[in-house]
Amino acid sequence: MKREKEEVYSKSVKAGRRTYFFDVKESNSGDRYITITESRKELDESTGQFGYKKTKIFLYKEDMDKFARGLRYAIEFIETGIDPEEGKEEILENRKFDKENLNKFSDNHDDEDIIF
Repeated sequence: MKREKEEVYSKSVKAGRRTYFFDVKESNSGDRYITITESRKELDESTGQFGYKKTKIFLYKEDMDKFARGLRYAIEFIETGIDPEEGKEEILENRKFDKENLNKFSDNHDDEDIIF
């Protein structure tokens, strides 16, 4: 007999006409994963009745860091209008420039403390 997937945690988030469900489940082998379900109320034109359309994705442990990073980048882009991946290159270039200037400064001021 096949064991049902055990739900170990659930959180729902209402957002207008949509509800998002974040469910942590445990597989038959004991691995945990997340299902993210979007449920939205829609009119079934063939029956004239309202129903719920559900869209589901499965997120496995080995993909969680990459998924979270992609989600953070997308949110950051929406909030700032700047591509976080391109912004990183600019920050690294600025840090390189600052480090070069710091080295020049500290060569001339060996006995002074530098506080950031």
